[in-house]
Amino acid sequence: MKHQISIIIPILNEADNIYHLLNHLLGNSSKENVLEIIIVDGGSTDGSQNIVSKFNNIALLHSKKGRAKQMNLGAKKAKGSILYFLHADSIPPKNFDKHIIEQVKKNNDAGCFIMKFNSKHWWLKLAGQLTRLPFRFCRGGDQSLFITKLLFNSIGGYDENFKIYEDNDLIGKLYARKQFVVIQKWLTTSPRCYSTNGIWRLQFHYWTIHLKKWFGASPEKLNQYYLKYVSVKK
Repeated sequence: MKHQISIIIPILNEADNIYHLLNHLLGNSSKENVLEIIIVDGGSTDGSQNIVSKFNNIALLHSKKGRAKQMNLGAKKAKGSILYFLHADSIPPKNFDKHIIEQVKKNNDAGCFIMKFNSKHWWLKLAGQLTRLPFRFCRGGDQSLFITKLLFNSIGGYDENFKIYEDNDLIGKLYARKQFVVIQKWLTTSPRCYSTNGIWRLQFHYWTIHLKKWFGASPEKLNQYYLKYVSVKK
């Protein structure tokens, strides 16, 4: 079976990042491996859609706001046998497509890359090093996620009840199936949310959200907490 990747990128007001990311993806992968790039816009008002439209052969879909909804729509339209979900401010390593396909050929049907922040702060550098470890608590959506379309559909995709934590919820289901591998190649992501909220303040709220989920908080409760305490780019 020939494996090909559909890259799915949910965006909302990502004019500052999407041009650079698309150029990187096109310049650091093979057309033979990457069947398509699908941008799923949740209602951008900053010109993101116009930037995407300047690229040939990149699909632009329109969705209701919400990463889970956006990524599920992208997956539904995807034609590749492998889905690769990527945040707009995360830059995967060179030849990321080859690394992903190599793992799928080894029957590793889902996984991510190790991740480092584009920051010199010691805590964020340490947080990046922790992503080398195989444990579930070291995972997050910023590391990106590859998963075969067959496995994605069998799990039921992203739970659209989650407006945050949708990545962690899906990753948890994959770990429960013992179907997750961490590729030891560096993806680089932006520390923008830490810059906006303050490193220690944001880290405290992230830990609190994880604990709330651990003790059974509903998706609605997690979202309410996030909206109350975490400032996000509009």
